[in-house]
Amino acid sequence: MSLYDELKWRGLVYDATEGVPHVLASERVVGYIGFDPTASSLHVGSLLVMMALAHMQRQGHSPIALVGGGTGLIGDPSGKTAERQLLTLERVEENVQGIRAQLARFLDFELSPNPARLVNNADWLTKLGAIEFMRDVGKHFTVNAMLAKESVRRRTESEDGISYTEFSYSLLQAYDYLVLHDRLGCTLQMGGSDQWGNITAGMDLIRRVRGGKAHGLVLPLVTTASGTKFGKTEAGTIWLDRSLTKPYEFHQFWLNVDDRDAVKYLKFFTFLEQSTIAALEDATKKEPEKREAQRVLASEMTTLVHGIEQLGRAVRASSLLFGEDIATLPVEDVLEVFADVPSSEIPEAEFAPGVSVVDLVTRVQLSASKGEARRLVQSGGIYVNNRRISDPSAKVLKEDAIGGRLFVVRKGQKQNHLVRIG
Repeated sequence: MSLYDELKWRGLVYDATEGVPHVLASERVVGYIGFDPTASSLHVGSLLVMMALAHMQRQGHSPIALVGGGTGLIGDPSGKTAERQLLTLERVEENVQGIRAQLARFLDFELSPNPARLVNNADWLTKLGAIEFMRDVGKHFTVNAMLAKESVRRRTESEDGISYTEFSYSLLQAYDYLVLHDRLGCTLQMGGSDQWGNITAGMDLIRRVRGGKAHGLVLPLVTTASGTKFGKTEAGTIWLDRSLTKPYEFHQFWLNVDDRDAVKYLKFFTFLEQSTIAALEDATKKEPEKREAQRVLASEMTTLVHGIEQLGRAVRASSLLFGEDIATLPVEDVLEVFADVPSSEIPEAEFAPGVSVVDLVTRVQLSASKGEARRLVQSGGIYVNNRRISDPSAKVLKEDAIGGRLFVVRKGQKQNHLVRIG
């Protein structure tokens, strides 16, 4: 199966320029995807393009991960409704270092016969003079064509408009493609479907300046069956950096995906073969309550992003969260398993008269108000040390704590909080 066929059956091809299937089946291609360093970590929304590069390398092609240390100083208007806040060169470089480590979990930069390469466009963009850029790049593009791009048109029609800085972004990305074509023989650029205009601009520049043939392939933007933005939860963005999103929370994110999305995400985000995914799809249809597809998805993704050890901790935490004998466990075991669960500390003195369960739920932010907390308790949605509390007047006492030191407060089946007695 060629790279194109692999991506196609997984649902990863949204559009491609003419000739891409033939080229990927008959040649060893050098291709790249750009990553925007506006944060110190990538998030799950970046996983689709990361997987595309990983599939590329597995198929024997040569992937390039371009980190936009230069373009990150400008900001891509694609998909944005307002001007980005400009970052300092120092902040961008810090973000580049964090992203580099995350990409290394998906790509082999050293040992592979076709090693991946990591490049930073700051190496050439920060040395590019304004006059040189306008003469050698700008003259090949008309303002009419740039205004016709959806990302630009949408912004020009808004009240705030678009700055010349972001308006010029597509030219910088086109220049990136030209530089990689000249230096590394790159003939394929991939990205999300919102990057189509930027990619074709680079292809046009290579054709006009070098007379060369370049290609483009874009992937679909990931959506959820419920219509919410992929990668967003009540707690916020799901990051790949474990200091921003704990491995336990990361595991839970995949474990709780909608049945309608589970098989699609197995195709998108794992390396599992067709037969394996087909079997999981069949199991989901026959016994959806077992959530077998979600369990495999959570296992595969947590291992890929955080490693097998962190997967083990996340699984142990999940089993402990819903076990029956949590109050009898040693404090050390509970702390180890719940290391990745949100926690807070409450002074011991407050437990002398007992803490109202309603106050406790509100205090650890499992509810937005005491009224909501009261309703949660009355409806049976609150557990303390895996024991359901249904009386809103109940108090939590120190002698009820695990080892006299800990409480695990749970809202429903998903949200948990570890309370330490200080």
